[in-house]
Amino acid sequence: MTKDMRKAPEKQTSWRMRRGLAASAALLLAALAAAPAATAVAAPASPSARTASSADPASAGHLSRRGQLLAVTPVAAHGRAEVVRYLAAVPMATDPVRYGVRAYRLTYRTVDPHGRPTTATGLLTLPEGGGRRLSLVSDTHGTMVDRAYAPSVAEDGRAQSYLFASAGHAVAAPDYLGLGEGPGTHPYMDTRSAVTASVDMLRAARTAARSLGRTLTGDLYVSGFSQGGQVAMALGRAIEEGADRHFRLRALAPVSGPYDLAGVEMPALTDGRVNDTSGVFYMAYFLVAQNRLHPIYKNPAEVFRAPYASRVESLFDGRHEDEDVVARLAPTVRRLVTDDFYRQLTRPKGGLLEALRANDDVCDWKPAAPVRLYAGNGDTDVPIGNARDCARALAGHGVAAPVVDQGHVDHKGSALASLPKIARWFDSVGAARGN
Repeated sequence: MTKDMRKAPEKQTSWRMRRGLAASAALLLAALAAAPAATAVAAPASPSARTASSADPASAGHLSRRGQLLAVTPVAAHGRAEVVRYLAAVPMATDPVRYGVRAYRLTYRTVDPHGRPTTATGLLTLPEGGGRRLSLVSDTHGTMVDRAYAPSVAEDGRAQSYLFASAGHAVAAPDYLGLGEGPGTHPYMDTRSAVTASVDMLRAARTAARSLGRTLTGDLYVSGFSQGGQVAMALGRAIEEGADRHFRLRALAPVSGPYDLAGVEMPALTDGRVNDTSGVFYMAYFLVAQNRLHPIYKNPAEVFRAPYASRVESLFDGRHEDEDVVARLAPTVRRLVTDDFYRQLTRPKGGLLEALRANDDVCDWKPAAPVRLYAGNGDTDVPIGNARDCARALAGHGVAAPVVDQGHVDHKGSALASLPKIARWFDSVGAARGN
């Protein structure tokens, strides 16, 4: 956040969580100062890994091949001690760390929200050790507006990937559409396209791992935070319903996801349960992005007050940092939108209701794999009621999915507390299977 924003410390730290799991760039750089080369390109990979070129004209006729790997670019290498220092600076528990890590940006084919061919990028992280055959963790990230902050691009947005990889898993972290080095704008909170990009990232990761001398067993563990928590639930469902027969869901552990947009998150944005800064940010981003997919407004002035109506769409072009967006929006949701639209937020209809319904059934299924829902009861970005409603929906299908309450922590704190516990749980699930 910008220094002149007079918000409580809890809300400031919660805000930073949207830019990854870094405490701050300064802390991360200090943690890695002993190995300055670690954030540069890693030691050269095999020629086959470096030259899966997207520039090959022959590939132009195969845009519909979802998950096809186009390029693998080494982006980082850290020894075990460096990973420990990195995570400790976040700060996050480091006891799951057993190995160093190597990370690669993958470019791959996928489809856009309308099913048209496009490309996306994501981060594949592998442990330096742990054997040739690896299980895979899918980690889906939280809300971000700056495409340059996506996992495959920004070093200080990789804590989750380094945590799970250093515990002995391969980790696939999709940037999503329109973030990282993918084209276009990000269709924020469009669950369907986030899932297709995530499934295709798993396929690309399988190919890339093989070119790097590792084999993915097909055992899949799924986690994600905030927006990524919602994506993780939907991805788990897609895998169990056969989206890719190679992968088998073994455990599902999302953190602080907005699983119930209409029943919890949207009301919380207007009744004070979501803090003002986050509420304005989420609301503006959601409306602008969803309007490209659902008929919420024809002119921004139908929804946003002046002067925000004239600038709001340009703020979500993927080139603005979070702080810049917040600084140029209203201080509250009530002052961001018109009176008529504010009333509609309490009783959604039309395109707004359509957008909510399109993204609001991620917990309405019966997982065969075990599920744990991690959250914090002090979260003023994504209230814990989302997790409780998700647990109730799963219970309606006969599935007991405990809400693992991390106590009175904020949004960021829920992830910092949860992720090491999830890493330990994934290990215990794998051990019970004899993996």
